[in-house]
Amino acid sequence: MPSTLVCASDAPAMNTADPLLEVRDLKVHFFTRDGVVRAVDGVDYSVNRAETLGIVGESGSGKTVSSLAMLRLVPPPARTMGGQVLFEGEDLLAHTPKQMAALRGRRIAMIFQNPATSLNPIYSVGAQLSEILMWHEKASRRQAEERVVELLGLVGISDPGARLRQFPHELSGGMKQRVGIARALMCNPSLVLADEPTTALDVTIQAQILELLADLQARFRMSMVLVTHDMGVVARMATRITVMYAGRVCETADAGTIFSAPQHPYTRALLDSMPRIDQSYSGSARKTLPTIAGRPPNLLNPPPGCRFHDRCPEAMPECRKMMPVETTIAPGHSVSCLRRGSTGVAA
Repeated sequence: MPSTLVCASDAPAMNTADPLLEVRDLKVHFFTRDGVVRAVDGVDYSVNRAETLGIVGESGSGKTVSSLAMLRLVPPPARTMGGQVLFEGEDLLAHTPKQMAALRGRRIAMIFQNPATSLNPIYSVGAQLSEILMWHEKASRRQAEERVVELLGLVGISDPGARLRQFPHELSGGMKQRVGIARALMCNPSLVLADEPTTALDVTIQAQILELLADLQARFRMSMVLVTHDMGVVARMATRITVMYAGRVCETADAGTIFSAPQHPYTRALLDSMPRIDQSYSGSARKTLPTIAGRPPNLLNPPPGCRFHDRCPEAMPECRKMMPVETTIAPGHSVSCLRRGSTGVAA
C-alpha cells in the first residue's frame, strides 16, 4: 500500500471559507434518576476547512459532550435530542450505525482526553493501530504495520518499529498521547476532534504535544476542533474561538478579537483569570489572581434567563427573565448577551 502521507506543498489548495462542519441547534440531554440534565442546549458553531476552532469553557459547559455527539458516541443515559451536525453537507445525526462506523476514524477522528484509558490495555500498540487500516482501507497486516511505523515516527516516537509489540502500560503518558495522535491520523481524516489533548501531561510534554499538533495540522491541512479549558492553549493554537457556558454558546469570534475585544462578560472573566507574565503573584508586591465568583449552575434545574446572570457583574433585571439569543455584532463575531444587543426569549 503506498504511503498516504501528504506534505503541505503537495496537498491541493482548499477553500478555507467553505465550512467543513456546521453544528446547528445541537441538544444533548442526560436522563438521570434525579431528572433531565441539559448538558448541551441549542449549540451552534462551524469549522472551516484547514482551520482550528477552539472551544473553551469551565468543566461541565458541554464542550466534550458536543464533540462526542458529532460522532454519535455520547454514552447512556445521554441522548441527542435535536439539531443537525452537517459534515461536508451530510447530517451525521441522520446516519445509520453502519454509515457512522465507516466514517469514524476515516473522515473524522478523535484524540481523546486521557490516553491511558482510550487505549486498550490488552492489545499491543501495533495491533490497535493496524486494525484501523485493515478495517477502513482493507490493507494487509504487513501494509498496515508499515504505515503504523511511519506515523509513529512522524509523531516523534523513537524506535517506532519496536513500539509495535509494546502494550500501553509500557509507555509513558506523553508517548501514549503521541500514539493517540497517530491513531487519529491513520486515514488522513478531514477533521480531528482533540478533547483536552494535554490535560493529563506535565508542562514540558504539553508544549511538545501542542507543537506537534500545530505542525501536523499545517502539514495535512486538516481541520481541528480543540476542546480545552485553557485559554493559553487556544491562544497558541486556534484560528477562531467559541466560548461555552452551561451548555450554551456565549461568544464566537476569531482568536484575535476574543483576546483583544471580548464582548461577553464570561469571556472577559475567563481572560482576567489567566496569570499574566507582567504581574507578580508572590512576594510582598503580589497581586491576587482574579477568579469568577460563584459556581456554574446545576443543569438539572438551570436558572431562568441568562445562565451566567448570577455570576455576572453586569447583570440587569432582564437577564433573570430573558434567555439571550446569539446575535452577530460584527462580521464573524457573535455574542449572546442582552447588554451587547442580543434579543431574548422569555425563560
